[in-house]
Amino acid sequence: MLLRRLRRLSWGSTAVQLFILTVVTFGLLAPLACHRLLHSYFYLRHWHLNQMSQDFLQQSLKEGEAALHYFEELPSANGSVPIVWQATPRPWLVITVVTVDRQPGFHYVLQVVSQFHRLLQQCGPQCEGHQLFLCNVERSVSHFDAKLLSKYVPVANRYEGTEDDYGDDPSTNSFEKEKQDYVYCLESSLQTYNPDYVLMVEDDAIPEEQIFPVLEHLLRARFSEPHLQDALYLKLYHPERLQHYINPEPMRILEWVGVGMLLGPVLTWIYMKFACRPGFSWPVMLFFCLYSMGLVELVGRHYFLELRRLSPSLYSVVPASQCCTPAMLFPAPAARRTLTYLSQVYCHKGFGKDMALYSLLRAKGERAYVVEPNLVKHIGLFSSLRYNFHPSLL
Repeated sequence: MLLRRLRRLSWGSTAVQLFILTVVTFGLLAPLACHRLLHSYFYLRHWHLNQMSQDFLQQSLKEGEAALHYFEELPSANGSVPIVWQATPRPWLVITVVTVDRQPGFHYVLQVVSQFHRLLQQCGPQCEGHQLFLCNVERSVSHFDAKLLSKYVPVANRYEGTEDDYGDDPSTNSFEKEKQDYVYCLESSLQTYNPDYVLMVEDDAIPEEQIFPVLEHLLRARFSEPHLQDALYLKLYHPERLQHYINPEPMRILEWVGVGMLLGPVLTWIYMKFACRPGFSWPVMLFFCLYSMGLVELVGRHYFLELRRLSPSLYSVVPASQCCTPAMLFPAPAARRTLTYLSQVYCHKGFGKDMALYSLLRAKGERAYVVEPNLVKHIGLFSSLRYNFHPSLL
């Protein structure tokens, strides 16, 4: 009986064709096409990671030098030092860049501020209500980049004119200090400008080209929806390595199934047409639903999210998870609540400010969201909290 069934399976049978398609796709074509994609399951880490990390560092050094020259050559207005971007007396949005003195040579904060300046200039009158603001939380006086930027951007210096007793206080660890610095910068932004929104950006988070049109659409259109109102914060970044469908975030499972239901019928129609199969087959459609779901997951959800950049209206807003805080947007009332909440928690190793913020959501009955795809790129391979002698992209 088994032999008779095997004989019926020919090269023209549907089962054999779909089996060959699966083997060729996942065993040959996808690995060949994706072995250099950093966030794909097909990525050959041992082959490419070290070289890609070194190339990334070299490129970051070049961009840091370019950002340094950008500000050194920035022309003055009427012989006086220009403010890079000055909003109306009461800004709609304050962009606060939190900075410490990081690895010399990379000029991370200069890269971030120069990119914001360029994008604000491109945005023109539509961004007249936006204010750039630098918050320097470096204890030493050796932060050269912050000194340079103070000629062009309003700066708040947390430790200016204060004694450095950090080393004398054993209860204040680097994670708690980071949280206290964050609270200081958020509070300074509110007190100095009284804006409608505060965008807190760490000094190694480069804004994407679409950041201002997307924020304009989200804040003026999408966040008027009832379920998005009164959110505590909106995250503009989530690590690419954590954006796969197989993750703790359950809402992604619905999206994953939706991908299969969208692509499955399309691929079924294409197959039926080219294989000259009459009618419609539910088993074949089920196969292509699972086939497309597997392909999207293994190639990397991150790369398919990039298609949403075609229009601000295509960006999605989903419930936030705990990691990480390179770019966080706070409505002013929510920012004041956040200051109160963070003053009630103590951070330590394993419980940084990102986890503290996330833990407050359930404890205080708050809601928070994240934008997909990311609106900033994280370029810092050197942490301000930990020594990293072997920086790597993963």
